[in-house]
Amino acid sequence: MQKFQAFSDLSNKDAPVRGYLHPSKHPDAGCLILTHGAGANCESPLLMALADAFNSHGWMVLRCDLPFRQSRPHGPPPRGSAERDQAGLRAAVAAMRRLTASPVALGGHSYGGRQASMLAAAEPNLVEKLLLLSYPLHPPKKPAELRTKHFQSLQVPAMFVHGLRDEFGTIAEMQSALSLIPARTDLLPIAGAGHELLTKNNGESLIEQVTSRFISGFATFTHAKTDDPTQ
Repeated sequence: MQKFQAFSDLSNKDAPVRGYLHPSKHPDAGCLILTHGAGANCESPLLMALADAFNSHGWMVLRCDLPFRQSRPHGPPPRGSAERDQAGLRAAVAAMRRLTASPVALGGHSYGGRQASMLAAAEPNLVEKLLLLSYPLHPPKKPAELRTKHFQSLQVPAMFVHGLRDEFGTIAEMQSALSLIPARTDLLPIAGAGHELLTKNNGESLIEQVTSRFISGFATFTHAKTDDPTQ
């Protein structure tokens, strides 16, 4: 039986939300929005597997296509797409806020995760946590071209999942970059994985590692925030 349904929200006509919603019958569980990398869409195996796993833990999950992908079925985002793609993620968060009172997390793979982090840096109260899969720290073989300008402004707790063979950044480079972020961060290295993260051999273990670690950390953070009288 299919556990998800087509979803759309056209509140922002310039950056509509389209994708698939995995609904939850547990109103107290979290909500996660997931989006894709530059060469994929929200039906990528990684996003589908993560959505199913989080949903099995009671979470509501939205897998959504960024605006550039809705306009362009194939190929990378055209130059200048970032602002509109971030607007699409902002609209997706607003759409989920209308469906649930649960805390909302925002995540994405590669380009999608980068856009999520840039949006969260600019709007620190937008979501409760970030899940950044294969953050593209720099272009392959160009370690000097770091994509960290917004890291010092990132006030939202973030979990990074990164393959040990990822050409967009080594684990050491990621650790150095994460030290720039004032918010709480967590780095989950994945042995044997490249930028796509999923391999023929790590499917079940990868998904279990990501979901269990993120949900555990998410619960700890949200409980601490609730107990903090300054929040």
